[in-house]
Amino acid sequence: MYVIIVGCGRVGSKLAQILSLEGHDVVIVDKEQSAFRRLGESFNGLTMCGNGVNLNFLKTAGIEKAEVFCALTNGDNRNLVAAQIAKKIFKVPKVFARVYDPQRAEIFATAGLSILSGTMLFASMLRDKIMDSKFSTCLAEASDLWVFRLNAGEKFAGKTVNKIAANNDFSIIAVIKNGETQLARPDMKLEKTDVILGAAQREKMETVRKKFNID
Repeated sequence: MYVIIVGCGRVGSKLAQILSLEGHDVVIVDKEQSAFRRLGESFNGLTMCGNGVNLNFLKTAGIEKAEVFCALTNGDNRNLVAAQIAKKIFKVPKVFARVYDPQRAEIFATAGLSILSGTMLFASMLRDKIMDSKFSTCLAEASDLWVFRLNAGEKFAGKTVNKIAANNDFSIIAVIKNGETQLARPDMKLEKTDVILGAAQREKMETVRKKFNID
C-alpha cells in the first residue's frame, strides 16, 4: 500500500517503522526536520519536511495515489483539517485522524471520518483495570459498543456458538482454546476451559449479563 503519515511524533514514527518493515510504501511528513530522527536507520520510506495541510505539498507527497492517509500530529485542528482534505478533496480510500478531545472526536466521527481518540481509549482501559471488569469499550472507537471476555465454564460446555448467540443479542467473535485464539464458527463446540470473546451494543448488555450470570 501507498501510505502517507502526517506527524512524525511517537505514534507516527512507530507506525511508519512498522508499515515500512512490512514492505509498504510509506511517506511521512513533519514540519520539523529533526522529528525524523525517531525513525531510526531501519526505516526505508520517504521523509518530507513541510505542511501536511497544503494541497500542493500533499500532491508532491503523492496523495493522489495514496491508499491510506493518517493525520497524527499533536494538534486536533491540523489532524481534522488534513483528514478532511485527504477524504473529501483527494478521495483517499482510508483516512484516519488522531484527536485528543473526546467530544470533538465523536462529532467528527459522525461526519464519516475515522477518528482515533487516545484519550478515550486510555480512559476506557484504565476504567477496566480499576473495575476489574469483564466488559470493556477499549477495543472499539464507539462508546455504544462493548466487548467482553468470559470463561465458557460448565454452563456452556458442549454447546455450539450459534446456540449460545441464537437471539442476536450479542456476537461471539472468537474463542480461545488451549491458549490459541480461533475465529468463532457457528458450529464450533465449546469446552469448559474455553474463553469467549464477544461484542454487544450497550442497550443489550443487561441481556448479556443475565445470560452469563454476571453481577
